[in-house]
Amino acid sequence: MRGPILVVNAGSSSLKFSLFDAAGGTLSLREHGKLEATGEGMRIETRGQSVAKVEAQTLSTPFDHDRASAWLLSRYAGDATALGAVGHRVVHGGPDRAAPQRVDDALLDELERLVPLAPLHQPFNLAPIRALRQQAPALPQVACFDTAFHRTQSDVAQAYALPRALTGKGIRRYGFHGLSYEFIAARLAEVDAASAAGRVIALHLGNGASLCAMKAGRSEATSMGFTALDGLPMGTRSGALDPGVVLHLQAGLGMTVPQVEHLLYHESGLLGVSGVSSDMRVLEASEEPDARFAIELFCYRIGREIGSAVAALGGVDALVFTAGIGENSPRIRARVCAAARWLGVELDVAANDAGAVVVSTPASRVKIYVIPTDEEKMIAQHTREVLAA
Repeated sequence: MRGPILVVNAGSSSLKFSLFDAAGGTLSLREHGKLEATGEGMRIETRGQSVAKVEAQTLSTPFDHDRASAWLLSRYAGDATALGAVGHRVVHGGPDRAAPQRVDDALLDELERLVPLAPLHQPFNLAPIRALRQQAPALPQVACFDTAFHRTQSDVAQAYALPRALTGKGIRRYGFHGLSYEFIAARLAEVDAASAAGRVIALHLGNGASLCAMKAGRSEATSMGFTALDGLPMGTRSGALDPGVVLHLQAGLGMTVPQVEHLLYHESGLLGVSGVSSDMRVLEASEEPDARFAIELFCYRIGREIGSAVAALGGVDALVFTAGIGENSPRIRARVCAAARWLGVELDVAANDAGAVVVSTPASRVKIYVIPTDEEKMIAQHTREVLAA
């Protein structure tokens, strides 16, 4: 495959992108950025390898995926021959997609049928794929699924205790953040092959938060389920909730389905509990009691979910912290490790405060790592491999 690889991660009102040079068998980031809707139109930010150097502009035209895709082609492809390929993050691949795949009409139709399973993500992931197919039909595109990594789980781990007919209709545990966990599994093998070959609990802690129980680099269990709403509390998402609460919100309090959906996805989590912010950095700096309580709840729930993951694995050899909070908050790492002390976890305070890769003491029965994730590079790697096959 010739030419660089463009990685696209699209949301409802924004599109993040990264451009990777793929020459010589290695992948190197050339540029990345974001297009997003603003009150003035469509704001565009691009950054080179130097994070400090930012190029920004605002176009008067409003954001949509067609315009964003056209801008990407004009910047990176010209006549669409300069780019080698485009790789896309697609949240949902369904129960059968266990690997990335080159996009064609049949795959697009299949992914479109999954929109009801991820209505807040899937339509926007697919929009730039359709736009680029129309604007540059000869440009190869590859879909990389956030659910694919978890397809190694057993049928029992993926099942809900619902009638089998409903399972057949796709109601099962899918799990998400799979591209991040796949990257972490590969990176941990480079850092410490022995730990990677054992029982690992990876903690993807960011605005979206989850954990994954891995054995020899394969997913055994994960905290997210049918949707990316399940599991740990997140920036604005509630995490795991008694289904009876949803029934009460509707039947008891008269809320509509859209109102409940907005509450659970956009008004809950750290934001809802604290009443201050969804940003952990803001909460850690706040003196508000509810901000402190939100942090306490977040860490408590992580500790409980670690216990569940240990049960799924039959023990644990390593913990890995990743994503925005996991990589950048020594205080959260310390609180989570304190909650897991019963497992023989011993945190090296100095190493943790310094942001080292290994933050466990030599005496710790469980090794603790801080490893930055790179979902975009994982997508670029998959794109290159799919097209080389």
